[in-house]
Amino acid sequence: MADSPEEIKKHLTLYKIIGATLFVCTVLTVAVAKIELLDFGARGFDTADMVLGLLIALFKSTLVAVVFMHLSSEKKMIYWLFGFGLIGAFFLMAITAFAFADPIHYEGFFGR
Repeated sequence: MADSPEEIKKHLTLYKIIGATLFVCTVLTVAVAKIELLDFGARGFDTADMVLGLLIALFKSTLVAVVFMHLSSEKKMIYWLFGFGLIGAFFLMAITAFAFADPIHYEGFFGR
C-alpha cells in the first residue's frame, strides 16, 4: 500500500504508462483488422490477423491482471489458479476449433 506522497506519485506514473500502453494496443488491434498494410496472410481479415489480434489482447489482459489486479505481489497459489484458468480457457478454445474443423458436419437434431 502506498503511504507516502512519493509512492503515490510512483503508482500514478505506472498507471498512466499502463493506460497509454493499453490505448496504443487497442489502436493497434483495430489497425490490424482494418489497415491493409498490417494485413498478414491472405487478403482481408483471416486467421493470421485473428491470431495477431488475440496475441495483442493476451498482452493487454496480462497487463491488466498484473498491474490493476495486483497479481504481481500475490502468493504462489494465485499464480497456480490463474495458470489453470488459462490452460482451461485454451482447452475450451481448442475444442471449439476442432469442432469447426471437423469434416463431418452435424445437420441438427431433426436431420435437416
